[in-house]
Amino acid sequence: MLTPDVSETTLDKRGFHKKSPAAQELLETVGEKFLLGYAHAVEARSFEQAEEWLERIPEQFRGFAYEGAGMGYGMLDGLPGGGRSHITGFLDGPGEKHDYIIYVGVGWAMARLPRFRWPSPADFDPLLRWLVLDGYGFHQAYFRTDRYVRQQYQEQGFPWPDKARSGYALRAIDQGIGRALWFICGTDVDLVTETIAGFAPERHGDLYAGVGLASTYACGVDADELRKLAEFAGPHRGRLAQGSAFAAEARVRAGLLIPETEVATTAICGLPATRAAAITQEVRPAVVVDRELPAFETWRQEIAETVLAHGGVEK
Repeated sequence: MLTPDVSETTLDKRGFHKKSPAAQELLETVGEKFLLGYAHAVEARSFEQAEEWLERIPEQFRGFAYEGAGMGYGMLDGLPGGGRSHITGFLDGPGEKHDYIIYVGVGWAMARLPRFRWPSPADFDPLLRWLVLDGYGFHQAYFRTDRYVRQQYQEQGFPWPDKARSGYALRAIDQGIGRALWFICGTDVDLVTETIAGFAPERHGDLYAGVGLASTYACGVDADELRKLAEFAGPHRGRLAQGSAFAAEARVRAGLLIPETEVATTAICGLPATRAAAITQEVRPAVVVDRELPAFETWRQEIAETVLAHGGVEK
């Protein structure tokens, strides 16, 4: 009952922009494979069986299926009597190299569970746990588009991971909203940038980071359109590049690199996908210490600055 029907992911059902038949097919296939991954997780008798099924999905879409599996295991952990170790068990096993995308999937589950059943932040990597809120933001923008995109709603005092970090929690959610805009706007670069321009200026950087991740991971446009996106990002080019580098790292780490990833990082970051991905790990903090800003945010800033410097791209 808590699983979206596959029809809920069609552009017609969601009322999303249709740029072209090819873009529509791509985005709807992403939704279909996400839900297939969800089904594999909740139906499999073991993590190994889920992995066997997930690995049959084509590389272009396999990461989305693992994201769906993250949601599936998050739901199992959140339901009474289902146990509380599915997410951590999957991450410690077959899902280890897909950790980025699985964290995002957990955020989808949080959006559909009562808050007293949300996972404990202590269960997750202290650096990557903010990606859970990226997934939460994506879900809310995707399924509650009027409120989160058109009305630009933000929940003040957001309680996860704790209220002391509620300000940054909203920023992490914005990163997910930005990622969802790539789908809501049907990969139309002009519409994406026009939509972001309608948000408060202080939100633009995080929204562009999400767009950078989605445009690189899901693709759907050619190099010229990506270069135009980078130009439109203007002072937020670094954030766009940071999201693009994150996407490259997620694909490289999982062994799911595709030619489209190379096209995207070259246009946005000025770097090959493997180099953009490597930078994210070169500047990754060895010890996670949250100060005024979470270590996740300072890491993102380092990635943005380093990618632009190495890519020879003006900020």
